[in-house]
Amino acid sequence: SSVSRLPRRPAGCRLTSILQFLRRQQVLQLYRRILRAIRDVPAEADRRHLQKWAREEFQRNKGATEEVRSGSWQSPVMSCALCCAVV
Repeated sequence: SSVSRLPRRPAGCRLTSILQFLRRQQVLQLYRRILRAIRDVPAEADRRHLQKWAREEFQRNKGATEEVRSGSWQSPVMSCALCCAVV
């Protein structure tokens, strides 16, 4: 498995490291791309289901501290997901 740990901030440190900031931006960009792709799904019920799924997956991984590299997940939609931040 291709997993690496993001560096942890010292206890009490409120500043986000530049790496964490950039990672969060990537995750938000991925989330937006997924939502834009879901807009193209023709059936409204399917769109709602996929939107709910995406939201739940990102929320479920909100506290993740590991970076998941491309190809190590089963889901093709989330194969490049870096779910360490949530909307």
